[in-house]
Amino acid sequence: MKIVALAACVAAAVAVSFFMQANVPPWTVVVWVPLFVISFLLGRRTASWWPASVFAAGVLGGLMGLFLVGLAVALPWFLGRVGHQQAALAAAGVEAAHLRERTRIAHEVHDTLGHELSLIALQAGAMEMNLPAEHQAAAAQLRVAASAATERLADLVFLLRDGDPPAVVELRDLVDRAVASGLQVEFTVEGGFPSTVESAVHRVVQEALTNAAKHAPKSVVVLRVTTADATTVVEASNDLGLRRGAGSRLGLIALRERVRLAGGTLRTSRDDGRFELVATLPHAGDS
Repeated sequence: MKIVALAACVAAAVAVSFFMQANVPPWTVVVWVPLFVISFLLGRRTASWWPASVFAAGVLGGLMGLFLVGLAVALPWFLGRVGHQQAALAAAGVEAAHLRERTRIAHEVHDTLGHELSLIALQAGAMEMNLPAEHQAAAAQLRVAASAATERLADLVFLLRDGDPPAVVELRDLVDRAVASGLQVEFTVEGGFPSTVESAVHRVVQEALTNAAKHAPKSVVVLRVTTADATTVVEASNDLGLRRGAGSRLGLIALRERVRLAGGTLRTSRDDGRFELVATLPHAGDS
């Protein structure tokens, strides 16, 4: 479509050149201005240089045609193309700075929280061995929780480094663990999703269960994973429940970034006393 528009500009410039062989009619200025603007915008929106080959058609208008095509079409197109490259370089610089900052945060999180969580798990293991039998179960739960938090921290570090944390635990096992802890979950899966979105689906389900357990432990969590038309949609909803304070919302922020990296979108809402979360994940490489 862009090449057709550029060819139309060249054709218009050549046509005008035939009226400028002996003199320059005033009305031709009305044609030059839109040609200049349109050619500049086409250059800004072009990702390659090969459309410039259409400028050769200016020879059809002779010397005047070449001059007019060069001045009213080729020059603004090249200016727009240079502007496009400069904008792309600026965007790449911003993205590089963003990645550097994420890597720095990942290192800080790993060095501080990772060490502390490992110590907690180690101390809980020692307590489990030394405490009376009636208290060993509580210490074991603390050790398991600390180990799980360490694993989740490792996934977050991979995420901040633009990595792809593996979905180690199957969705059904993840839901079963939540149910075993006392959470009420209605879980359905329709269709199978590919490995390209498996990690993101796992993370969305995990965050939905964590949110419900934290803010509405007595609510029934409705989880639905649907795959159709090369897209997997994860829907989760539960009662709003009672919340103490505004909450850090860091879990949802990290989840939104995780879904974005997977090429999807995340939507949350709090209407009619219900919290709803919908993640849409297109399958990379599928059409």
